[in-house]
Amino acid sequence: MGKGREKQGMKTISILNLKGGVGKTFTAASMAYELCRRGCKVLLLDNDKQGNLSRAYGRYDAESVAPMTKLLSGEWARPDEIIQHTDYEGIDIATANMSLFGAAWNLAREESENQLLRYAQLGKSKIEHHGDCTVWAKYDYCIIDNPPDIGLNVINALAVTDEVIVPVKLDNYALEGLDIVAGQIKDARRFNPGIKLAGVLVTSYQNTDGESAALEWLQGQGKYKILGVIKYSKKVAENSFLQKPIYEYSPCCGAAQGYKKFVTEYTGEAR
Repeated sequence: MGKGREKQGMKTISILNLKGGVGKTFTAASMAYELCRRGCKVLLLDNDKQGNLSRAYGRYDAESVAPMTKLLSGEWARPDEIIQHTDYEGIDIATANMSLFGAAWNLAREESENQLLRYAQLGKSKIEHHGDCTVWAKYDYCIIDNPPDIGLNVINALAVTDEVIVPVKLDNYALEGLDIVAGQIKDARRFNPGIKLAGVLVTSYQNTDGESAALEWLQGQGKYKILGVIKYSKKVAENSFLQKPIYEYSPCCGAAQGYKKFVTEYTGEAR
């Protein structure tokens, strides 16, 4: 494990791509729901100032200083200041809003020894009324939804990450984006030797001649493991207004079934 991590069996997954619009937040939200359905306890960290993951689970608050902002700035005392429950038993979240931008900017101006360990400090903190139980020990998975950039908030996420999943849409720039992320993971091994690239999740896939050829080409490269293929569904756009997991809104649509299959294969546990 990397410096500052005491995770006792929990796996931390960062959802990361330096391109926008590839389904990062939707992947994080859908993974959390599917893992919860398999009996896992999941902690979500919304590491994007846009707060879309917070919105997806109905916890977005634009007015106050966001918990993730407090976490990044170090201005908190207890885990319950950072973590709140969602409407789903087994899924908790640390939310974000635009205040996270300022925290990342201020941290970049500091020369603190623990600049990269702000998120690790949450994991090691003790939960009140749970004996010696730490935050990391309470959950089976921590899923971090990252923005399409590499700021200090993302570097802090990579410092506690076990595996990175890269959602991609198949276009001319997909492989270029993958290579950049792979390079960032390689750099992150300087402060987190255990981090690895789990693989690629193809999102919004349409079985056209072009995308079919692109998928075949990507598979033939053998450079990156393809973890799953999520089919395009118009139900995804409709669902964004309802703040509920896609499986609850339209369980038979291609996207819902795709994430169900993906998580089953990723964990080896069906539901």
